[in-house]
Amino acid sequence: MSGKGAPDLVVTGGAGLRVAIVAAQWHEKVMDGLLAGARRALAELDVPDPEVVRVPGSFELPVAARALAARGYDAVVALGVVIRGGTPHFDYVCQGVAQGLTQVAVATGVPVGFGVLTCDTEDQALDRAGLPGSAEDKGHEAATAAVATAGTLRAVAAPRR
Repeated sequence: MSGKGAPDLVVTGGAGLRVAIVAAQWHEKVMDGLLAGARRALAELDVPDPEVVRVPGSFELPVAARALAARGYDAVVALGVVIRGGTPHFDYVCQGVAQGLTQVAVATGVPVGFGVLTCDTEDQALDRAGLPGSAEDKGHEAATAAVATAGTLRAVAAPRR
């Protein structure tokens, strides 16, 4: 399973952070699980009321994440799912989304939690969606990583003593 070797993050300082979630609409059941996991993680980290923006598909995540980063959020959580089909479309979408979200984070300095599932089958996506019976909760992981990185950036920006 892909979760092997994941760090046990200790995240503090979520209170007062402004976090937005941008989520694709394709594969509704998987997306419902990812979104619920991200919201649950943010609640556990004392991040109040994240703004949730929905876009048609995963390819649209970077442009919406960029707009949210420009609005002063401390972190953005990007959630989507791309399931391999019989054409190269999968490769183009996955590459565009990964590069686009990376570009948003680097260009804006706003952490982007990468909660985009890139799976061969729908069953693999369901197993990572954080639903009852799922082996993993990638929405929760993406939100936790975004908040942890925002905390790290705050610490790095603090003056040295």
